[in-house]
Amino acid sequence: MPSHLFADRPAPQPPERGSVDALISQTRRLRGDVDAVRRDTVAGDDEDPQGRWQRALCELAVHQLDDLGAHLGQLKAGLPAQTGEAPADRPPAASGTSLLCRAGSAEWDLLTDEAHWSDELYEIFGRAPESGPLTLDELPSMLLPEDQGLLASMVTDCLVDGKPIDGEFRIVRTDDVVRTLHMLGEPVLDSDGCTASMWAVLRDVSELRRSQRAVSETRDSLRHQQHIARTEHRLAVELQESVLPPWRGPLRLPHGGPAALDLAAHYLPSSSSAMIGGDWYDALELPDGQTLLTVGDLTGHGVAATSGMAMLLGAVRGMAMAGIAPGALMGHLNHLLETSTQPALGSAMCCRYDPVTRLLTWAQAGHPAPLLFRDGTVRALTPPEGVLLGATSGAAYEQAEVQLRAGDLLVLHTDGISRRTPTDDAGPSRLLDLAPRFAEARSAQECVRLAVEEFGEAERENDACVLIARIAA
Repeated sequence: MPSHLFADRPAPQPPERGSVDALISQTRRLRGDVDAVRRDTVAGDDEDPQGRWQRALCELAVHQLDDLGAHLGQLKAGLPAQTGEAPADRPPAASGTSLLCRAGSAEWDLLTDEAHWSDELYEIFGRAPESGPLTLDELPSMLLPEDQGLLASMVTDCLVDGKPIDGEFRIVRTDDVVRTLHMLGEPVLDSDGCTASMWAVLRDVSELRRSQRAVSETRDSLRHQQHIARTEHRLAVELQESVLPPWRGPLRLPHGGPAALDLAAHYLPSSSSAMIGGDWYDALELPDGQTLLTVGDLTGHGVAATSGMAMLLGAVRGMAMAGIAPGALMGHLNHLLETSTQPALGSAMCCRYDPVTRLLTWAQAGHPAPLLFRDGTVRALTPPEGVLLGATSGAAYEQAEVQLRAGDLLVLHTDGISRRTPTDDAGPSRLLDLAPRFAEARSAQECVRLAVEEFGEAERENDACVLIARIAA
């Protein structure tokens, strides 16, 4: 039904029918573009908060465009036809929507207490036209009890103070379905300036509000997940800084004697995860004058991996300080991981270097063997028997020995040093290729810098550590 106006307000000119047609065409094109984006987004992972938020935004945009298209269709149907144009039929509901998304109008006469509803409003309320419209006194009976006061306040402000109505409330349709309606209304004044009736447009915005809630909920979920990730990363970094060796720069060991070790190491983070991983390196001078060198990794990321790594590294240091040899030490580590509250798989290498005899004793558990660079050549040391930590109960670990010389370069690294892609699965071989450059390097720190230049920008699935020890002359 046509809108009424205040008596002192000039009537606006209706829009041109051609301009409404142009708006409808633009809306349809935009609706198709958004729908294409929505189809691409729906294929995402349901467990990904970012993907759920994006899909919810697409759903909201589609509902809003469907709503806009339906209203423009109603506007076109109410305009006079242009010359030579066939009379407009009632516009169908937008694709994927029902008539519940359309708007209906009503007018309540205060002098005769009569009410007039459009056909659409009966459909919105789920009310049969033969039942007749609801009066202003009867209208609250279809609202949820908690929304009845809101409607009464809006109607009172409109009729008494002449304020326009712009608000939402929920109704219980005759089929017991709860819907959310948005109401826009204004008083209609008579020639004396008194309120004669109230006119309003009501539309069902249930699906639109549902989409908006979904956007809000998924956005909050995404922010919560991001906050958890940032918190875990901060805690992991703080834990590493407090109990683990520094992840860059030279390792600080007392230097003295003719066979002191020149040490340097570096931590390379994963490119696929913002969380701190479970890789570590460590160097420790032991009471008998020997040096402990270890590298390894545990499965997982974040605080759990870091706390497990701290526990394991503390155990390694304690057993090494007590004089336990590398092979036996690996067996004790295996038992520790099996009996921990959060069992984990891991790989590790443990080396003891005697600066007096220049003898390196080492054992490994599912870990790459050390690389020995000597006189411009390089080879991987023959690994002793060993299995993955935490994988086999009661596993026994053999240990090996190698005699080092002055000028030798020993490279210990975790498995993640390679790219691990179909086109590049040869990290150790790429380290071997650095032999000529390592031979020209003047320090262990310079060798680490060369390794970081080679591997630092590579995309890797896992974190990685490299530790380089150079036998001083």
